[in-house]
Amino acid sequence: MNLPVVVGVDGSEPSLRAVDWAADEAALRGAPLRLVYASLWERYEGDALAEDLGKDSGQVIAEDIVQAAAQRARLRQADVEVSTDVLPEEPEYALVRTGRSAAVLVLGTRGRSGIVEMLLGSVSLSVAARADCPVIVLRGSHDNQVRAGKHGRIVVGVGEKGTSSAALRFAAQEAGLRGATLDVVRAWRCPAHETTDHPLLAEEPARLHERRAAEVLDEALKDVPADVELSRRTVEGPTRRVLLAASRGADLLVVGARRGSGHLGLQMGRVAHGVLHHAACAVAVVPERT
Repeated sequence: MNLPVVVGVDGSEPSLRAVDWAADEAALRGAPLRLVYASLWERYEGDALAEDLGKDSGQVIAEDIVQAAAQRARLRQADVEVSTDVLPEEPEYALVRTGRSAAVLVLGTRGRSGIVEMLLGSVSLSVAARADCPVIVLRGSHDNQVRAGKHGRIVVGVGEKGTSSAALRFAAQEAGLRGATLDVVRAWRCPAHETTDHPLLAEEPARLHERRAAEVLDEALKDVPADVELSRRTVEGPTRRVLLAASRGADLLVVGARRGSGHLGLQMGRVAHGVLHHAACAVAVVPERT
């Protein structure tokens, strides 16, 4: 069964750009596209508006929004099968649940009004930190970089263990689908207590850590398909800062988020949290099972 690409819509311009990305993603994968609108409207708009329009509160405006988004998706990718859902639920719960049977979730970050704008930002963060599938978050309209394929470059960070991770596999898949270069980055740092003031020895600890970073990369890249164009590098510095710098001129930055069994709260580390807020391109958060 070919799992669908799911996109959350709310009628905002950022969510419509997310529809564009999701339609392209579905076309690349040969997958169906599912548009999901989820909200408890009476909590924000009130029952009076629903009564004025002669509809149940859960259906206010929502049907028009998803139909307009579906039309946009069909115009962009005519061969993609498109379906829609209007769910009278809290967005984060509905999207996380929907993600259990999705190949990938695509989300924008801003809503149609002041209250919904704050809500949708929190929804994107909450879903990225809880979903069972990869979540691609398109961050606002900065640099207009939400357009897939603009740079032909997918960035992914490699962790300390150097094993093939779910994030690396997802990044390699995206690069292969798009014919893009996979830019694999390993950040490393030399602990302060290992440095020395002697001029002949000052660089030796750094060289050892850099060499270890290169070995980690070698190990991680063993299972990357041979047909994926690779760019690999080790960079000295904090992981978050290194990845944020790498996101400039990229189409997508891919990071992993550890998921522990039985944990009900947000499960996303500082690096993933930081790049979601500050990256210069779209960010994919991929769950890593521990």
